[in-house]
Amino acid sequence: MSAVVDFPVRPEARPYLDAACADPGEPDWLASRRRRALARFAEEGFPRRRGEAWRYLDLRALAEAPLPPVSRPAERAVSAERAVSAGAMPPRLAGSALAQRGFRLVLVDGRFSPALSTTADLPDGVRLSSTANAIAGAPDAVGTALDALSDAPDQPFAALNAALFSDGFVLEVAPGIVLEEPIEIVHLASGAAPASLHSRSLVRIGAQSRVRLFESFAGEGRYWRNDVVALRLGPGAGLDRVVLVEEAGAAIHLAATDAELGAAARLGSFVLLLGGRTVRHEIAVHSTGEGARCRLDGAFLATQRQQVNIVTTVHHMAAQGETRESFKGVAVDRAQGAFQGRITVHPGAQKTDAHMLSRNLLLGAHAAIDTKPELEIFADDVKCSHGAAVGDLDEAALFYLTARGIPREEARQMLIAAFLGEALDSVVPAVLREHLSTRLARRLKELEEPA
Repeated sequence: MSAVVDFPVRPEARPYLDAACADPGEPDWLASRRRRALARFAEEGFPRRRGEAWRYLDLRALAEAPLPPVSRPAERAVSAERAVSAGAMPPRLAGSALAQRGFRLVLVDGRFSPALSTTADLPDGVRLSSTANAIAGAPDAVGTALDALSDAPDQPFAALNAALFSDGFVLEVAPGIVLEEPIEIVHLASGAAPASLHSRSLVRIGAQSRVRLFESFAGEGRYWRNDVVALRLGPGAGLDRVVLVEEAGAAIHLAATDAELGAAARLGSFVLLLGGRTVRHEIAVHSTGEGARCRLDGAFLATQRQQVNIVTTVHHMAAQGETRESFKGVAVDRAQGAFQGRITVHPGAQKTDAHMLSRNLLLGAHAAIDTKPELEIFADDVKCSHGAAVGDLDEAALFYLTARGIPREEARQMLIAAFLGEALDSVVPAVLREHLSTRLARRLKELEEPA
């Protein structure tokens, strides 16, 4: 595919162009879209920190030590199959997945693993498959997924993803279906070799349907995960999505979600970021239907020299919309965190009710958290607000606990757990909330007193 690029290419983009390799088995329409996306990335390269959207994330390490994908499709498939043992979740990565085995699709090194997945016996009207399998069976679904963010400003990595994605998942739910049991998507990185993993997925929920989705990310070794998901909710549809990120200590995790909400649709999103050297979780919501609602919540715990960035963008484009955002962050030692949130109320989106809150703790003289909530309002009959706070642990509460015989480190962990644990209250059902609480408690045990 790189042969079609006949204009100057940014140096950091060259390794990825060289790794791009056409798959002769792919349809022409897909190959054409890959070439177009690759050309766009070649022109833009990596985002610059002088731009507002990426100012809080340092990507120089990725530019200096590139992580191109495994180039040939056949090699990618063999690599994924070698990374797992048939019928068993790798023990070192199993903790991120739910203990009970329900409807589960597993991606290993960015590719679907049938041996680890349980996708049979889904209710009528519910289709869960890999993106690669959907190319032949549902090309319109893949086309919808490819459109997400591929040409959006400040999204060069989404364009690279559209050019290089190897697989992903497609979840399609017919109108009028209610699923109480969560559908689970597990993303594993085997650590077999340093590489980038590009996955692109689609969730399409029909009118009046209700679905719960749980995604977890874990891995070993050095890798770059570049994940893009498109969420499309029909009129009156409801989706609750929970994301747990526990990547390897040397991993780079860049995830972007693009959501479109129809009339009276409801989106609930919660993300817990616990692992990865550089982590960016981004979600863009377009409320195009009247009465659409979204709730965006999350929390992160960053330690040592981790970078964690949460970016939210909500566009209210119709009347009677509602948004609630609440994010909490903790930075320890020399970690850096950032929250960037923007809610835009477009002309005609009267009666919009939108509120955004960012609360953060700094533990250590060298820790840093930047928080930047923004409102853009182009309608005159709205109710909107935002707030932000950055502080330290309550010394009075810490003294109270230590005075009653609780060791200082244990008391400190208790206060952090209480601060972040409050964010988990919005997670449903209870099985997901308890799972996240367990993973958070495990992470807190690894904390050390900052200097």
